[in-house]
Amino acid sequence: MTDEQGIGRRAVLCGAGIVGAAALAGCGGDGEKSTEELRGKEIAKTADIPVGGGKIYGGDKVVVTQPSQGAFKAFTAVCTHQGCTVGSVTDGLIKCDCHGSEFAIADGSVRRGPADKPLKEYPVQVKGGGIVVG
Repeated sequence: MTDEQGIGRRAVLCGAGIVGAAALAGCGGDGEKSTEELRGKEIAKTADIPVGGGKIYGGDKVVVTQPSQGAFKAFTAVCTHQGCTVGSVTDGLIKCDCHGSEFAIADGSVRRGPADKPLKEYPVQVKGGGIVVG
């Protein structure tokens, strides 16, 4: 069965399935970066990361934190629950706005679900005021 322009019911249903899949993908991020993709890259300036807090760098899908003075950490900004990009760093927690998961800024461990796995940590070092993935 086709309409006047030759589009069959199967084509319409397949198209609807593709649109639905694309809508669901909006909840997920583009995926986390591998350590190799980021190795040697300066991902933040030390001056931009508050003690006891952090900053999200959406382009690299990285969140950088400073749990205590001079101690910098970097984690994937992709939530381990359903792949959303985390939305904020407040009160010592990395927070995902999609479903409410929270992670500790010191080690990426889950502090509140529904996520049940910690955020992946990237090794970092400070070089000349910059935070570089090592």
